[in-house]
Amino acid sequence: MTSVAFHVDQALFPVPGGIGTYIRELIPALRAADPSLEIVPFHATLPDPGPAPWIEGLRRVVLPASIRRLYPGWDLAGRPALPASLGSLDLLHAPLPAAIPPPGPGQRLVVTVHDLAFRSYPRLFPRSWRMLYRLGTRRAARRADAIIVPSRSTARDLVRFDRADPGRIHVVPLAASLPETEVDPDDVLKRLKVPKPYVLFVGTLEPRKNCVRLVRAYRRSVARAGLPHALVLAGPLGWGTQGLHRELALQGPGEIHLTGGVGGAELDALYRGADIFVYPSLYEGFGLPPLEAMARGVPTIASATSSLPEVTGDAALAVDPGSVLHLADAIERLLTDRVERERLAAAGRERAAAFTWGRTARMTLDVYESVL
Repeated sequence: MTSVAFHVDQALFPVPGGIGTYIRELIPALRAADPSLEIVPFHATLPDPGPAPWIEGLRRVVLPASIRRLYPGWDLAGRPALPASLGSLDLLHAPLPAAIPPPGPGQRLVVTVHDLAFRSYPRLFPRSWRMLYRLGTRRAARRADAIIVPSRSTARDLVRFDRADPGRIHVVPLAASLPETEVDPDDVLKRLKVPKPYVLFVGTLEPRKNCVRLVRAYRRSVARAGLPHALVLAGPLGWGTQGLHRELALQGPGEIHLTGGVGGAELDALYRGADIFVYPSLYEGFGLPPLEAMARGVPTIASATSSLPEVTGDAALAVDPGSVLHLADAIERLLTDRVERERLAAAGRERAAAFTWGRTARMTLDVYESVL
């Protein structure tokens, strides 16, 4: 029986983010794929970890130190060591490359590196973030027995920037994590004051997501074609939103609505109520929002960069995210071509169905077996 110490800090945060969602989805899927697998989740002492039904029934270890104490020590000195109850297990899985705990004697180390956006677009990230992740990915490249990445794009970046051994890199795609609900989209839209019809974007509003160009492209397409659609930006405010706020303050055609962070049922309703979904991100290690949109049959436009073509295949309209004109042309084309929307809706559902957490878990188990 294989035993795994699994670092789960990110999944216990009030807003878990992509890494937290990965942990919450992967651990139950691993347990379902191999009931004999022993998983021991562990985390730092957190002020309010909240409920964690996804690890119910598992032995859980709480480290007697805070994140502020543990992460710098792990990154800079490889200390403090994990307790023997964790260090004696077969594997240590670190899903956050910015905080890699030191493995115990003879223990195999598996690290998941989700993306290297901070290396490709350093100016789009705060300096403190860049330093943490740079230390972590270098440490993974040097010391991990296996590195899991969600896309071939991230694998190439890891070799390019950190000279990681390609033989230790394993591409394990993710899957959509937002369940479909029976909520009436119209009720949710009314509560959020979102008018129909609308074009939808989902994600944290930060420079990497390229929302300034999206706003400009949307306004251009509305002005040229007289489209009645609003633009809905659904997601919490991230860092570096000054440029977006300046753009929104300018006069222009159309209506633009910011929903802020929304819950799962509300987000599902926003997807289902949208005429099209647009995701012009400059860089993604995988890109879950397009997959979530395609799973619901929402015709999708996505960047033709980084990992996104691996996720969308030919089931989305690919665009150059650096070109406002190209993006505007794609929005106008899709909103005025019913046949193309129907084609992409069907292709998107079929494409999204190929990505499941069961598949992700089975491929992860193969990685575990490869290092034992």
